[in-house]
Amino acid sequence: MRQHRAALLVAVTALTPALLFTTPALAAGATAATVAGTTATASAATDTPVDDMSEEELRVAIARILADVDSGKRVVREANAALDGTVDDMRTFLKTGYRLAQAEDDRVAIARILADKNSGKGVVRE
Repeated sequence: MRQHRAALLVAVTALTPALLFTTPALAAGATAATVAGTTATASAATDTPVDDMSEEELRVAIARILADVDSGKRVVREANAALDGTVDDMRTFLKTGYRLAQAEDDRVAIARILADKNSGKGVVRE
C-alpha cells in the first residue's frame, strides 16, 4: 500500500509543474500547439539525468522545488544555498541533498504531530 502511495506521489510531483505552466497559457488564449510544446519541455526537463543538465536546467529544477508550498524550512535553506553555490553544489543538492533535507523536514513534521495534544490515539499509533 505504501509503495502505491509513493509511486502516486512521484507521478503527481512530476506532473504538477507541467500542469501549472500550461494553465496560464490556456487562460491567455494560447494555441494547443504552444501548450503541447510547453508540456513537452516541462516533462523533458524532469527526465534529464542530473549529470547531463545544464546550469539553467539545474536552476529551474531547484526553483520548482522552492515553488512547492510543501517544501519545509530545511529544503528551502538547502535549495537556496545550492543556488548560491556552484554547478556542482546544485547537482549535489538534486542528487542527495534534497532527499536528506526533505527527510529532516518530515521528521520535524512527525515530531510536531506526536507532540500535539489533539493528535488522536490512532494517529500516534501509526
